[in-house]
Amino acid sequence: MTRKLRLGVNIDHVATIRNARGGEHPDPVRAAHAAARAGADGITAHLREDRRHITDRDLDRLMAEIDLPLNLEMAATPEMLAIALAHRPHAACIVPEKREERTTEGGLDAAGQFATLQPFVDQLTAAGIRVSLFIEPSERQVDAALRLAAPVVEYHTGRFAHGTGEDAVVELKRIADAAALAAKNGIEPHAGHGLTFANVAPIAAIPQIAELNIGHFLIGEAIFTGLEASVKRMRALMDEAR
Repeated sequence: MTRKLRLGVNIDHVATIRNARGGEHPDPVRAAHAAARAGADGITAHLREDRRHITDRDLDRLMAEIDLPLNLEMAATPEMLAIALAHRPHAACIVPEKREERTTEGGLDAAGQFATLQPFVDQLTAAGIRVSLFIEPSERQVDAALRLAAPVVEYHTGRFAHGTGEDAVVELKRIADAAALAAKNGIEPHAGHGLTFANVAPIAAIPQIAELNIGHFLIGEAIFTGLEASVKRMRALMDEAR
């Protein structure tokens, strides 16, 4: 029997809307509660260096008020490591981060930054935090994750999501092959970035992938249908693909 595919809902962009005007509304923690009611299996939040969306107070409240596992996306910096160690979320996904980018662009170069990443992975793991590396679906990056002893990798699906025709087909195969390679080596593969109602099914159908993390599309769709309806439809599409 195929295992259920988990859905992590990223609530960053609820905070983006709030921060555009200041104040307290819309509240990303309220969004996390709505996602939980709609069938989310976890909540993802990216605390960026410039605090452009999620803030330290949001993180405090998520840890205190949300029963679902929290996946903290973070850059490999001393500040973020200290915050993760102080809060001890269920998981920490190390992502590349550039101040000038609108969103995370591409995967982390775990192979090229091996020596830099090793102490971060070691300290997070020692604190009981499940480490994930947001990487490209390639053998080189999976090998680096294996050598770093990261229990989870999350594949960047942006090239598949934004590709067309043969390019999307090729990228889907890369993701499927990388997921099989990770699972074969005892690493749990996740996936995310750019996934929508229209393109989630082929990724969800990859049997080794255990979790999808989806945010921007769900928050955008919520403007038209409400967040609970948006999450429920994504959950149904993922289940149908399995």
